[in-house]
Amino acid sequence: MLTSVYRPGTSPLHRARAGTKLLALAVGASALAWQRSVPAVAVGALVVAAAVAVAGMPARWVWEQLRPLRWVLLLVAGFQVLTQDWRLALVVCATLALAVLAAALVTATTRMQELLDVLQRLLQPLRRVGVDPDRVALLLALTLRAVPVLQGLIAEVGDARRARGCERSLRALLVPLLIRTLRHADNLGEALAARGVDD
Repeated sequence: MLTSVYRPGTSPLHRARAGTKLLALAVGASALAWQRSVPAVAVGALVVAAAVAVAGMPARWVWEQLRPLRWVLLLVAGFQVLTQDWRLALVVCATLALAVLAAALVTATTRMQELLDVLQRLLQPLRRVGVDPDRVALLLALTLRAVPVLQGLIAEVGDARRARGCERSLRALLVPLLIRTLRHADNLGEALAARGVDD
């Protein structure tokens, strides 16, 4: 089903313009990636924590966004420790977690149609070279939507695997995840076709 991860609210973050939030996200994520330092990560963490509090998101929501990342963060941290050092591992993992959390916050406080409108306006100049801004904006919106969906599927499959006592089985994770992902893609295709996006 073509749904949104938007959580209704009246906070200042909910009322802020979609373009402003997307710009802040891009600038913040770029600054963290460029600085790559503990002080920068600390400032970024304070800013994201303040934004989460202003938006009125509960601690459970934060955990729901970060929980599916734990294995990725563990792998990234291990690789960085082996090839660089633990400080860089901390900075890289924290930067990734903050970027994901900030992006989730933008999509949770912004209606999908508002995001689509901003993306369409930004892509209008590309119409001259044959790019359809409407379709590109829809593709980007679906990509944004796919991230939390995949996170949720991974969490659900992981919980089911633990309940069956197959926590160490990679097959017990990958096969159900593939089936659920394909099922979601099929449902999404049907929803798009129903809306006339079928070519």
